[in-house]
Amino acid sequence: MNKIKNTLFSNKPVTLDENSLIMAIESSCDETACAIVKGGREVIANVVASQIKIHEEFGGVIPEIAAREHLEAINVVIEETFKQSGLKGEDITAFASTVGPGLVGCLLVGMNAGKTLALAYDKPFIGVNHLNAHIAANFIDTELKPPFIALLVSGGHTQIIKVSSYSEMEIIGETIDDAVGEAYDKVARLIGLPYPGGPKLDKLAQEGNPHAFKLPEAKVGRYDFSFSGLKTAVLRLVKSFDGQEMPVKDICASFQECVSSTLLKKVKKALEETGYKQVVLAGGVAANSEIRRKVFNLKEEGYEVYAPIMKYCTDNASMVASSALLFDNTFDDINVEVFSRA
Repeated sequence: MNKIKNTLFSNKPVTLDENSLIMAIESSCDETACAIVKGGREVIANVVASQIKIHEEFGGVIPEIAAREHLEAINVVIEETFKQSGLKGEDITAFASTVGPGLVGCLLVGMNAGKTLALAYDKPFIGVNHLNAHIAANFIDTELKPPFIALLVSGGHTQIIKVSSYSEMEIIGETIDDAVGEAYDKVARLIGLPYPGGPKLDKLAQEGNPHAFKLPEAKVGRYDFSFSGLKTAVLRLVKSFDGQEMPVKDICASFQECVSSTLLKKVKKALEETGYKQVVLAGGVAANSEIRRKVFNLKEEGYEVYAPIMKYCTDNASMVASSALLFDNTFDDINVEVFSRA
């Protein structure tokens, strides 16, 4: 910690420490969020405006609609965050926002709001990588410190990350095609579940037989993943029931068993080969019941396991504020721009 930031106008040094208050904005996809976090770990206020209901009728997020909704919600969530915290702009140590990866039009709304607040109150602005923020969600209300292995599972990413320190991260494995969340949503559509399909599939899987169908596990690199073949296998399975009643719960359970077992196998390999004794689960799919259960079972083998509480698994601004303070790999230049891909 104790990183020195400079403001645009006065160029006076600002020290970030355990007493620093970071106000952060998250707008990378379909949640408009704002939060104030103290010292990277204590949430003072956390506000999220979700767009899920708006995008349901389209079966997925429409970028242009999402950006417009962010524009309408951004001032409201910022005002509500100040109201909940009882703080004013002058009390904030630094402002932050997600700058990528994500939907460009959406990211611009949050970043411009964050920069405007920083300029208005003559405070530093910190740009945050969205994926690092998901990992940082594990710092909230915990004493977690590197080194650890992070399993990041979301709608757009599936990665195993070696976190050696607050400034050193290395992606040692990732999906070569579909991300876990993407695979869940595609399979959910195949069996007729409405958007967002992942949580609904998870719920049905809990009532099915995970060993009803043997589904293939892709043979790829040591820590890498591939889920496109699994998706195709489920498609063939669904088609095989043409004209017959389809055992939806068993299909869901078998799919979820294949995915969760694959993730666990790779994570265990990473832990064994690095010698690390801590593992963290991060990303929206970290809320999945079976993935969460399997990872937490690693406690029985002597590992320390961390995962955010449910409201910090999905996109939120508290994790952005935590990342802005605790991780060194941020963007401190007020002129930083958004980016769409990692």
